[in-house]
Amino acid sequence: MTSEREVLKGDFLRAAGFAEARRELLSGDASTRQYERLYLEGGSSLIFMDQPPAVESVVCPPEATPAERLALGYNAAARLAAGSVAAFVTTAAHLRARGLSAPRVVAHYVDAGLAVLEDLGDGLFANLIPHTAPEVELYEAAIDVQVALQAEPPPLVLEADGARWPLLTYDALALKIATDTFLEWWPKLVGLPAFGEAALADWDGLWAPIWVRGEAGASVFTHRDYHAQNLLWLPDRDGVGRVGLLDFQDALRAHPAWDLTHLLQDARRDVSPELEAAMLERFMSARPELDRGVFLADYRALAASNAARILGRVFARQALLGRPQYRQFMPRTWRYLERNLEDPAMAGLKAWFDRHVPPAYRA
Repeated sequence: MTSEREVLKGDFLRAAGFAEARRELLSGDASTRQYERLYLEGGSSLIFMDQPPAVESVVCPPEATPAERLALGYNAAARLAAGSVAAFVTTAAHLRARGLSAPRVVAHYVDAGLAVLEDLGDGLFANLIPHTAPEVELYEAAIDVQVALQAEPPPLVLEADGARWPLLTYDALALKIATDTFLEWWPKLVGLPAFGEAALADWDGLWAPIWVRGEAGASVFTHRDYHAQNLLWLPDRDGVGRVGLLDFQDALRAHPAWDLTHLLQDARRDVSPELEAAMLERFMSARPELDRGVFLADYRALAASNAARILGRVFARQALLGRPQYRQFMPRTWRYLERNLEDPAMAGLKAWFDRHVPPAYRA
């Protein structure tokens, strides 16, 4: 029996002129989105994105107070787009207007959570490196995209094709909510007792200055999930257009280091300390107005916060929800976190982890 959702999708494709396209389901990620490839007559293809709006909790109203955001749920508190097609359509247009290779949106039905997109192919950085593409060249291109993205102040609102989406700030509350997921999910995964009141108070006190710095530095357009599984190599294009961009609908205004923490401390693939250092140098050489010492300190601090978020919200939570494949990424993420905590400025947080999450519980 065909579900109501499938009927809706079929009607949308028919109205968009793709009723006859052959549909092939593509493998997904940890999100609630689903993708299909549409094979058209003549041999070309498109991507069909399905994001049921009711699956996710509500997004953050632009003027919501911290208390209101917390009451609305995780997406509002952390300022996630909940897979919004409006966010995708407007963000894609913003990126394309700057010469970047976000997919062209061929058709969309924002209220239903459906869109047909340009097919940028399967050349993910994560799949090409090191088999058919040189790692350094691809990472240099990804750094150059970051420089281009940060070349102008981002708008307050993104608009395209009748859709509007606010570009909010990755503020201290969003950073805190995301980092704090480690406290909720990691003990459940590894069998640690819940952290006590004193440990929680110390955690807040140690992280709070980092979250404040993250908000204070929030000045650039930020992809928010910028890593090798969301970047495509398009060698036939020119300049920054050689990097195809995916999964950018959660974009915010954030600290210029934030996307770099995802790219250069990639939870799903090893990035050597040498490559990380070389790419940070390339970035800072292109942004000479940044204070090098301050920027690197913020980079390491925000990377540590991001690693804690990934270990909690993404990997531990997904493993506990019955997706054990996420366990394979945990040791790497711990290595990144431990590398960041070696910064003398983070001695307090290093001591917290040593005291409350000893090595035997860092799975």
